[in-house]
Amino acid sequence: MAELSREARSGRLLTAEPEPEAVETTGPQPRVRRLDIVGRRNWFFLLSLIIIIPGIISMVTRGFLLGIDFAGGTEFIVKFQNPPSLQSVESTVARDNINGLVQQAGDGSFIIRASPLTPAQQQRVKDDLQKTGGPIAAYRADSVGPTVASEIVTGALVAVVSAAVLILLYLAFRFRRVQGGWRSGFQFGGSALLALLHDVFLLAGIFSILGRVLNLRIGEIDSFFLTAVLTVVGFSVHDTIVVFDRIRENLVVSSRLTFEQVVNLSIMQTAARSIITSFTVVLVLVALLLFGGETLKGFVLALLIGIVSGTYSSIFNASPLLVVWRRLRPVR
Repeated sequence: MAELSREARSGRLLTAEPEPEAVETTGPQPRVRRLDIVGRRNWFFLLSLIIIIPGIISMVTRGFLLGIDFAGGTEFIVKFQNPPSLQSVESTVARDNINGLVQQAGDGSFIIRASPLTPAQQQRVKDDLQKTGGPIAAYRADSVGPTVASEIVTGALVAVVSAAVLILLYLAFRFRRVQGGWRSGFQFGGSALLALLHDVFLLAGIFSILGRVLNLRIGEIDSFFLTAVLTVVGFSVHDTIVVFDRIRENLVVSSRLTFEQVVNLSIMQTAARSIITSFTVVLVLVALLLFGGETLKGFVLALLIGIVSGTYSSIFNASPLLVVWRRLRPVR
């Protein structure tokens, strides 16, 4: 009572604190910004064309710098007891006038690729190399004729075309149950195939420019390049299927969204995974390109270009192409 009297005399009564009332906000709410890849698809298509068109022009007008596997020729593998310098071996090959390319392998041996040579010319090259570098510990000379080279080119083209057709059929079968049956399946497969052709043309065009326009041996087309192309094909399609699978899942659970919204949402949900996966591979390839052997530089560069291009096309080309196709040929 004494406490209450003192509070009352001081004009302060003990009362419960009122709960703060909820204030309804009627003004504009802040919007969470999301990258609209599908809405800006024309810019990404334009960027791809700007990169690809110079390579296509180079392929049509200049062609490729073909290696021994495709053009035919002679390859020497020479290992000296006391390895000489790369410059001295290059000088010897240049004096022989055999249009040769010299590369030094990691074990101290030298790989010499030259025009087709007769057995007498091969023996002359061997003798000149002995005069320059001293005793030879190991020696091998292999020749590839024009007929064998032509068969390799035909086999390479058949392998790439067969892979593209099988990928199209597989994706059409895999996505045939997504809103529209087989027509929808072929839309998914066709979009993936166009993105894949983007990667192949980009890679081939850059190597045509490196080999024929800039005259760099790293742009040589050989069997290693074909292996890189087929590897890039698998990597690119894998990334594209990841996005397409997410589109298929979101079409089931996001019935209130339009098809374009579903595609854009699916791209944003999978983009981080694709970029991080590709980035780890790129780090390894950059290390090999900088510190690896000369014989693998062309192969590593092809893989590096293809994986970067494949990641880009999976995010910015394949799914937007699917939206364009759906607009041209709607499905029920």
